[in-house]
Amino acid sequence: MSDMPAQDMPAKKREYRAPALEKGLDVLELLAAHRGGLTLAQISNALERSSSELFRMVQVLEARGYVGRAADEDGLVLTNKLFALGMTRAPAKDLLEASLPVMRSVAQKIGQSCHLAVASGDQMVVVARIEAPGDQGFSVRVGYRRQIVEATSGLVLYAFQPDSIRTRWDEALKGGASAATWKAFEASAVQARKDGYVRADSYVTKAVVDLSVPIHGPDGVAAALTCPYVDTPTALPMADTVAALKQAAAEITSEIRPTA
Repeated sequence: MSDMPAQDMPAKKREYRAPALEKGLDVLELLAAHRGGLTLAQISNALERSSSELFRMVQVLEARGYVGRAADEDGLVLTNKLFALGMTRAPAKDLLEASLPVMRSVAQKIGQSCHLAVASGDQMVVVARIEAPGDQGFSVRVGYRRQIVEATSGLVLYAFQPDSIRTRWDEALKGGASAATWKAFEASAVQARKDGYVRADSYVTKAVVDLSVPIHGPDGVAAALTCPYVDTPTALPMADTVAALKQAAAEITSEIRPTA
């Protein structure tokens, strides 16, 4: 056993380097930030490393299933393997196990699909969905990602966080948005906190209105419960749909944060 003082351990650990691992993580983080594929030359330029330096790293990542070939272009894309690994962690399982039964119930009640989104860096990612009952409906696939500042679920994930968490997020999120976009995003966050939910036109299609509410965890907002609302003859009014979503979010919150 080391006789190193306990208070010195974190500082000592930070001194250790693993260059190969760092290069691999750099590649994964770069691909995660791009929706389209990147060629080895583009990856090399972005990371300011030579192609020969990264060639073996990319080959191993592809062989292990962390990156794959883009379907319709010449390049590499991030696969869902990291996402799948992340979902095996106990906290995520707790959230999903608590959410899915409630989501099934609320989908039946409102006659619409719903999905669950969590924060991943400066993006929101959909981790679960329940299809609308019946033969018609609109839904978002699991694994779908979008910048937090460009998504209704992202707005909820940001707006309802405690002040201390929002402050930490500000610097990272501002860097990826124009001044006008950030100003509008912050104004929408203020309005969301007043309303207790978010109603916004879909970023994807004009036929859908997003309705989204926060699910609170022990340390802040754990997820956004979102319904891509489609106005059909059998749909509940929006106000009733929002009320049902809020009730569902409260049930899930009570499961993952029993003291709430």
